[in-house]
Amino acid sequence: MPTAAPTPSATPPGQGLQRRDRQPEVMDQPGLDPAEHARALAGLRRINRISGLAASLLKPIEALARRRGGAPLQVLELACGGGDTAIDLALMAQRRGLALELRACDLNPEAVRIAEANAQRRGAPVEFFCADALAAPPAPGEADVVFCSLFLHHLPDADAERLLALMAQRALHLVLVNDLIRSRLGYALAWTGTRLLSRSWVVHTDGLLSVRAAFQPAEVLAMAERAGLAGSSLQRCWPERYLLRWERGLEQGHG
Repeated sequence: MPTAAPTPSATPPGQGLQRRDRQPEVMDQPGLDPAEHARALAGLRRINRISGLAASLLKPIEALARRRGGAPLQVLELACGGGDTAIDLALMAQRRGLALELRACDLNPEAVRIAEANAQRRGAPVEFFCADALAAPPAPGEADVVFCSLFLHHLPDADAERLLALMAQRALHLVLVNDLIRSRLGYALAWTGTRLLSRSWVVHTDGLLSVRAAFQPAEVLAMAERAGLAGSSLQRCWPERYLLRWERGLEQGHG
């Protein structure tokens, strides 16, 4: 088993969260034992289900679907990990009578394999494939909706801005980004939540590193503006997360 990264202290120093502190996370490193990887993804699955991640994404997707008269929406998730968010979205949409055609990709073949197995086990109609979220899209307007969750904070500033620009290129209508907020409250919730909801040392370690690497709302909005997503709105979500939303052709205020 790889050596765990040092776990940050539960009480960050006064200046510890003023700026991003990107350090390598365990799940981003090659050579992670597949059993540990699967255990970590299972822990993240519980955390995200309790946080209501899929429900926060479904609301704007459903609003777009209703405006379009119920026509099927092509939805693409980038950097899907174990696929739980896409699977939850697909099953929630079915229950609400929404016609979504969901595809999801990840750079890690092991994550895609786990996602495919999860989708088959849960009976969710999602297509998974390997792809780099930072690669140029095959064609403009690849999907009606393009989203990512808990991925932006993994990237250097320049790549995070590039990701937003590429998402706008891929999306015909709607871009959604759900991620952590870098704050003392977010740090405390991560420390507590990862330990209550998972026994994975990977989740315990990466949960705190993720908050340190996350953006603050004003930083995300400024980055979206630079990336060409003018008029993006941002909504704070429980537990100390945000949902960034950009819709092509619509003027939006900052929330």
